[in-house]
Amino acid sequence: MLLHRVLRFLQNGPSGTLELDLEHYVVPAPATSANSAHVYAANNAENPRSLTASGLFRMSDALNSASDISKDSGVEVDQPPAVKEMEVSIPDPSKVFSASGTVESKSVGTHSPLQKQDCQRGLFVDRGVGSPRLVKSSSSSSFMADTKPDIETKNSMPAAAGAVAAAAVADQMLGPKEDRHLAIVLVGLPARGKTFTAAKLTRYLRWLGHDTKHFNVGKYRRLKHGTNQSADFFRADNPDGVEARNEVAALAMEDMIAWMQEGGQVGVFDATNSTRVRRNMLMKMAEGKCKIIFLETLCNDERIIERNIRLKIQQSPDYAEEPDFEAGCRDFRTRLANYERVYEPVEEGSYIKMIDMVSGNGGQIQVNNISGYLPGRIVFFLVNTHLTPRPILLTRHGESMDNVRGRIGGDSVVSGSGEIYAKKLANFVEKRLKSEKAASIWTSTLQRTILTASSIAGFPKVQWRALDEINAGVCDGMTYEEIKKNMPEEYESRKKDKLRYRYPRGESYLDVIQRLEPVIIELERQRAPVVVISHQAVLRALYAYFADRPLKEIPHIEMPLHTIIEIQMGVSGVQEKRYKLMD
Repeated sequence: MLLHRVLRFLQNGPSGTLELDLEHYVVPAPATSANSAHVYAANNAENPRSLTASGLFRMSDALNSASDISKDSGVEVDQPPAVKEMEVSIPDPSKVFSASGTVESKSVGTHSPLQKQDCQRGLFVDRGVGSPRLVKSSSSSSFMADTKPDIETKNSMPAAAGAVAAAAVADQMLGPKEDRHLAIVLVGLPARGKTFTAAKLTRYLRWLGHDTKHFNVGKYRRLKHGTNQSADFFRADNPDGVEARNEVAALAMEDMIAWMQEGGQVGVFDATNSTRVRRNMLMKMAEGKCKIIFLETLCNDERIIERNIRLKIQQSPDYAEEPDFEAGCRDFRTRLANYERVYEPVEEGSYIKMIDMVSGNGGQIQVNNISGYLPGRIVFFLVNTHLTPRPILLTRHGESMDNVRGRIGGDSVVSGSGEIYAKKLANFVEKRLKSEKAASIWTSTLQRTILTASSIAGFPKVQWRALDEINAGVCDGMTYEEIKKNMPEEYESRKKDKLRYRYPRGESYLDVIQRLEPVIIELERQRAPVVVISHQAVLRALYAYFADRPLKEIPHIEMPLHTIIEIQMGVSGVQEKRYKLMD
């Protein structure tokens, strides 16, 4: 049957042809599209809750005047659930921080706090909306169903499943309290890709289900001291500049720790942090509150450094008012020289060093005192990322017979319209990737994606079981109306929470995300274009990663048939372009 369909595709006539100009098929991307390349990465970092345009103020003042701040300075202030005053104190940087014994980094952000159940302590495990939560009593070997988790559990468990949840249980049992919160502290000279790395890592951890925020100290500095600071502000022998920079670093660290105490899991602290004195200050502030892992980015390729400098002048608010581009470059090189004179590589604590990794041509990664599930995932992710520009094309299979019938799941063939789309897609890929000899085509193992890819010639094809549609379990092959009529409780459970809902004997969206992690890692590792032909739920999850969309939005992302979403990966971020080949 499959071979018969393939032969029919090859015999199809001109109905599968395209216009010569692919721009004819471009359609507007949604407002929430993956176009981070048009925004300076630091601008997407967390908005400082401790600053206004005029400087420091107390947290209680922030809560009382949040609307005024928004109008006056454009800064959105996060409001914690409990109103408490916060005054920032900067530890004495001259006092060297030291920790006794060897500290191991445990899995962070995946913890599940010990929950009180009938005056006993137990483990809270999120097993999906369709299943009861199970609590194991500390004094019993049996599990009890708990349908009313207490407030303490609200922000404790990441919205995740599988390995993430399993690691949460293990680390809750083994890890010290402060290790349940993780601070990834960037270290490196300017123009080494720290902010890009911080933004990319934040996006990855959020997608996995860890509550993660990116705190950029430069954003704090610009709000507190303005954007017109010359290179002299960054001299080590400028005491006023040193004090001002340490002050905003402490403010950002205080904000990050306060957020963690409210339930946050992973904070990515983005600054140069180029001296031991600065790093000692941060470790002292974090002592007993969170685990710090330093992430140092080192680059010795002058070509890449020069490219990054020029991108910085083009995008950074620091040079938005500088009319002379070359003058801005000269000032930034002077700033860079100021940092180079006092730079001290990381040799203390737990750290990850990325050495010449950004080029995509090898490099090294060094780790020290790193263990635990989440730190291990972070290292694995960083090993496989690079900045080589390449497009990733996402598209659903051509319309299937089950699409026509309104049935979910299944393994049906494509319809007549689906056959036409397969020809158009092949024509599109031939035109778009004609000079990309190393490109590849990825499909699921279901025949509707294999058939859709069958007309594409000249590129290797790879089938991934991980790209199969969400498993609808006992509902496979049913229409939603049939589910509503025959399984009303399941229908309502899914309606209430599509992200966590797990089909009986099937999967949830969170399960799909877990099985897609190897696909994401491989997409990051690839240096040539990839065409991914898959299914609605799977492509929603993949697209959410690139567009940095919140997990709760994934089940509702529009993923139309017969449309190609081109994700352009590169040094300046992610750009999106959409082509609609047919209705």
